[in-house]
Amino acid sequence: MVVSLRRLAVNQKGCIHAVTASGEMGRRIRDMGLVPGASLMVVGRAPLQDPVAVRMKGFTLSLRNNEADCITVEAL
Repeated sequence: MVVSLRRLAVNQKGCIHAVTASGEMGRRIRDMGLVPGASLMVVGRAPLQDPVAVRMKGFTLSLRNNEADCITVEAL
């Protein structure tokens, strides 16, 4: 099932399907290693659900919800 990264639950794993952001935000997201085929796991959320903490390739990354909405993942 392909969903937005924002929709994954804490401790749920996924594989990036596509990055739909363009321009500067799209470049920045890809520069952080969020590219199609990369696997990740949501490890936490802030109390108001923004931002979301993602663990991948041995590091933890924090993304705002508007950035997470631009990343579609195959939920595992």
